[in-house]
Amino acid sequence: MTLSERATGTLQLALTRAVSRSLGECEVTFFERQPIDIATAEAQHSTYCHVLRRHGLHVLRLPAEHALPDAVFVEDPVLVLDEVALALRAGAASRRGEVDSMLPVLERVRTVERMRAPATADGGDIVQIDHTLFIGRSTRTNDAGIRQIEEIVRPHGYRVVPVAMQGCLHLKSGCTWTGDRVLLNPDRVDATPFQEWRPIHVPETEPDAADVLRLATRVLIPASFPLTAALLRHEGYAVEPIDVSELQKAEAGVTCLSVIFDVETLPAGLEPLLLTED
Repeated sequence: MTLSERATGTLQLALTRAVSRSLGECEVTFFERQPIDIATAEAQHSTYCHVLRRHGLHVLRLPAEHALPDAVFVEDPVLVLDEVALALRAGAASRRGEVDSMLPVLERVRTVERMRAPATADGGDIVQIDHTLFIGRSTRTNDAGIRQIEEIVRPHGYRVVPVAMQGCLHLKSGCTWTGDRVLLNPDRVDATPFQEWRPIHVPETEPDAADVLRLATRVLIPASFPLTAALLRHEGYAVEPIDVSELQKAEAGVTCLSVIFDVETLPAGLEPLLLTED
């Protein structure tokens, strides 16, 4: 597929990173550590990237950072809005080096603001709905982080709503935006701030199923959550299951594997990162 403009006259990019050989040494907080088959994780990640491409996104693939086990989860080190990008400060000290190799790409498309200590925040704790950022108070995102994000985004017309949560790594582990509603686990995330968007509750037997990724015409969901997929279909969504089982062992979902944002044109120098049919 050649670069094509969307109806809005912009291109939609998805920034991704290849799987680290050290992924089995990743941070786990609420999951029991399991062995991870790296070759299978790489194949699943490749399929994920090609699914994004098939749905019209222009996928940029950064090389693996083998010394940083969690680096494939590119959503966490940054927040990219239309007006500005934030280089976040990870809640896990082992992940604080991940942002540096992303900055050369981000600085080509946005002005970048850096988060300062003692603030911490992971991008997985931020759910954006229009010009509202819902930010989970988690083991990775502290109150100082929420305040700094608010200070940076308020001049651009955004408001920040802190969200109480428990029992899961990130806010997006328990709550994501489907495009017009919110998919949510009410045992893990306070549903009160989301009542305006008529939350859909995941089945009790699939407590980890709330992390889904809205694409142009589909909702992408891990294949391990068939009941939630059926529920979303019943609610009128076109659903596309994808096998990310090895990546899920690292406490991952489908949102954390990419950072999606719009640009007017592809900045010069990024062409070598573009995913092709190969």
